[in-house]
This record gives sequence, C-alpha cells and structure tokens, in this order.
Amino acid sequence: MSRVILGTARLILREMTPEDIEFIAEMMAHPEVNFFYERRFTRDESEVWLERQIERYRRDGTGLWLATERATGAPVGQVGLAIQTVDGERLPEVGWLLHRSYWGRGYATEAGAAVRDSALSEWGHDRIISLIRPVNLASQRVARRLGMVDRRRVSFHGFEHCVFEITKTPQITAP
Repeated sequence: MSRVILGTARLILREMTPEDIEFIAEMMAHPEVNFFYERRFTRDESEVWLERQIERYRRDGTGLWLATERATGAPVGQVGLAIQTVDGERLPEVGWLLHRSYWGRGYATEAGAAVRDSALSEWGHDRIISLIRPVNLASQRVARRLGMVDRRRVSFHGFEHCVFEITKTPQITAP
C-alpha cells in the first residue's frame, strides 16, 4: 500500500510503487506527453524514472506522486514537489506530467494548487518554483493559474527553462 499525500475534489496524490510501472511506462513512452523531453522513454528508462521518485521520497520526503482520479482510481499522471538543483541552489519545484488522455480537464492546475498550498503553508517552504521549457505554453498557463511568475531563464539538464516562482505571502497581524 502506498502512502496518500494529498487529496483534492477529484484527485488523490499518492507515492508511487514499483507496481505502477505499467502506467508510468505507457505514459512516458507517449510522444506528446514527452514532447518537451525531446524523446520517448523506453521501459527501462521509465523504471529508472520511477526508482528516482521512490528515492526522492526517502531522501527528501517529496517527489512526483501518482495522481489518480478519486471517483475511479484510474491513474492520470504525476504531480508533486521535487527538490531540484538550479544554479547551485536546492529549490522545491512543483511539477506535473499528465497522460495525454487526461489533458484539458484542469487536473494539472487542481493538483498543482494542492501541492503549492501544502508546500507554502504546511511543509515549511517560503517559495517554490516550476521549471518549464519556453515552448511549453500549456504548462506556462498552468503555472500562471497557480499564481507563479516567470522570473528568469536557466539551463537545466541541457535545455533552456523558464523559472516560474511563487513565494509565501507574509501574514500581517493587526496591532
């Protein structure tokens, strides 16, 4: 049994397990899903991807989680908080990757908002980022709906990325 991390009105985010490999391999091999990775993943590469997320859970307490539909239990993709090293700084990144058949339903925004809110209010982060390729306009729209602002460009894993960012709003107390 995997650990449930968050729930939304329509989704459950839970830690992935090796038993999720069939869905992960199918999704990661889809040409549209991985268009911005500029390659389709083989099954072996998908297994390494999955193992990396499980290692992140152990090391960082977070990672990309499997997003499933609350009503059906069907997996729809991966959404979570992965610690990334950007220009030598370890930063929490809210990320989303949905299987093609689930695009356009608002799932990335819904799950991303739950991760954003938990990261900033419960998990002790003062800011979070999203690393998004400049040509990935759909993910940029999700980031903007989450209140994130495009702050700068960086090279990440050999590709130019926009660094979208949101910071915790300071609480103002009455005198």
